[in-house]
Amino acid sequence: MSIVRSVGAEFQKVLTTRMWWLLAIVLVGYVAMMAGGFGAFLGWATQNPDAAAAAGGNTGIPPGVDLAPLLYSFASSIGYVFPVLLGALAVTTEFRHRTLTTTFLAEPHRTTVLSGKFASQLVVGAVFGVIGFATSVGAGAAALAAFDLDTGLDSSDTWALIGRGILAMALWGAIGVGLGALVPNQVAAIVIVIAFTQFFEPVLRLVSSLNDVTASIGRFLPGAASDALVGASFYSVASLGASDSLEWWQGGLVLLGIAVVTTIIGGATTWRRDVS
Repeated sequence: MSIVRSVGAEFQKVLTTRMWWLLAIVLVGYVAMMAGGFGAFLGWATQNPDAAAAAGGNTGIPPGVDLAPLLYSFASSIGYVFPVLLGALAVTTEFRHRTLTTTFLAEPHRTTVLSGKFASQLVVGAVFGVIGFATSVGAGAAALAAFDLDTGLDSSDTWALIGRGILAMALWGAIGVGLGALVPNQVAAIVIVIAFTQFFEPVLRLVSSLNDVTASIGRFLPGAASDALVGASFYSVASLGASDSLEWWQGGLVLLGIAVVTTIIGGATTWRRDVS
């Protein structure tokens, strides 16, 4: 089947380049630093509240909130940028290095090529999810255990959170393909991903939480939907207002919808243009 060959070709393109493991290394370092660092600080602050208060420390964690899920969710709440980037690069690299002509000669059906990228990046995103959550759980659990705090690893809820987080990372990889199809310029796509994920959306989510009406809209932002799917996030704890998040399955449908719609629009527009 042509779609199977297309998916196999896309996996080969990913695995024969250095970008995937370079991004994976950065993901591991970033998540380990955040989950381990915050875990150590929160563990110390929890056991030494007077010293933390004297030093001006404030954990910002409401009473009754489990620390373990918050630390483990760092893999998705900050790490989702990596599968998005790799998914976008899977498309934009072909435009940048003019290999798309050869790809279309091997597989004339452009929808099949784009579908192959979409399916392969779902799998690659899931792999990044496994790597990210293995890192966040390892670093976070080690930090909690060092202060004799509950790691939650004996709870089925924790493993369900990890499973949903891996699913979220897979969907982010597919969203990256849609973005790359919409914005084939590689530099522009990278700038959009970094600016939106690291600045624009976090600020927008924080501002929208100030009002109940805007908060109900803000929960449909892709990052908020991802956090709802996973079930925990520091962004949710940091919100200034009170707003119910989406159900986990609703968050998953929002992410899937974004991935499908962006890919369809990109496939019907820039993907259909003549290539040289």
